Amino acid sequence: MNKKTSRALISVLVVGGTLTVLLARSVREDSQFYKHVDEVMNTPDAWYGKKLQLHGFVVDKSISWVPEKLDYRFTVKNGDQTVNASYTGIVPDGFKDGAEVVLTGKLTPAGFVVAPGGVSAKCPSKYEEQKRAGR
Repeated sequence: MNKKTSRALISVLVVGGTLTVLLARSVREDSQFYKHVDEVMNTPDAWYGKKLQLHGFVVDKSISWVPEKLDYRFTVKNGDQTVNASYTGIVPDGFKDGAEVVLTGKLTPAGFVVAPGGVSAKCPSKYEEQKRAGR
């Protein structure tokens, strides 16, 4: 192998290795887990601080809020497990007692802290009407 080929090979290996490390780091830092409340709350310590999309249902009469600050506190349930959630911001129209929701944020020992814009609510009545109409 001549000197030019050796340098080219070393350069390719260095650049390739650097790109691999950067890609692995960015994927790991930006990854989110999609989990149901009962999956997370069975072993909450394992999920503290990790980015999550948490799926569940808003517990009836658990929503409290401060309108001036748009601060919401509510409980989300799936199966036999619940978690208290906190959110500051505007909630979607479908956010209400019993609504199916997906929350984006992080679990802490105090509960689930929802990220800005991290509340998605499904509207089952809309889809039930479409089913009945045969759409």
